Amino acid sequence: MSGAGAGLSPANIRNMDTDSKEMRLLLVDDDRLGLAALARGLRDAAYAVVAADSGETALEYAGTTRFDLAVVDIRMPGMSGIETARRLRESHSLHSVFLTSYGEKELVEEAIRDGGLSYVIKPIDAQRLVPSLETALARARDLNALLDVKAQLERALSSGRCTSMVIGMLMERHGVSERAAFETLRAHARRERRKLEDMCREFVEDIERSGKRSSSLPA
Repeated sequence: MSGAGAGLSPANIRNMDTDSKEMRLLLVDDDRLGLAALARGLRDAAYAVVAADSGETALEYAGTTRFDLAVVDIRMPGMSGIETARRLRESHSLHSVFLTSYGEKELVEEAIRDGGLSYVIKPIDAQRLVPSLETALARARDLNALLDVKAQLERALSSGRCTSMVIGMLMERHGVSERAAFETLRAHARRERRKLEDMCREFVEDIERSGKRSSSLPA
C-alpha cells in the first residue's frame, strides 16, 4: 500500500466524527509537500481533510469513510488522477475536482468529459480553492440527489412491472378482470403479511429461474 499523507492511517479515518457537520474532503496528490500544505490550509478553513498520496490509497480511504468531495491531481504516477476519480465515482459515488498545471488542456477536457465537476490551475492555495470547492460541493449534492431519485424511480418501476406481470398471469389463468386479479393478489399478500410489491417480485423471479409459470401464484 502506498503511504498516506498528513500522518493519517485507516484507523484514524474510521474514527473520524461521523456526526460532524464539516465538509469532508479527500485530497489526492503525489506531491507530498504540496499535499500537506494544502491539507493544513483547508483544515484552517474549517474542512475535514484526509490526504492520500496515490490513487490506490485514496480508494482505500474512500472504502472506510464517507467523503463529500475529492480533490485530485490530474497527473500522478501509477493510477492517474482521471482513473482515480472514475473509480471514486463509480465505487463510492464520490465526485471530484481536478488540480492541473498549465498546458494540460487535453487531460482536463478528458477529465470533465469523464464526470469531473471542475478543475483548478496549480499552484493553488487553500484560500483561492475554497470558492471552487463550495461550488463543486453544491453540484455534487445536486447530482447525488438526482441519482437517489433515479434509483427510487427505477425501484418503483421495477416493482410496478412485476405487479402488472403477475396480475396479467392471474387474469389469463383464471379468466378474471384486472380488478379481481389485483384483489386476489392483495388478499394473498395480507394473509402472508408481506408487501404486495415484494411478493410479486418473488413470483416473477421464480418464473425467470424456472422458465415456466409459477405454481405458487395465488388461486
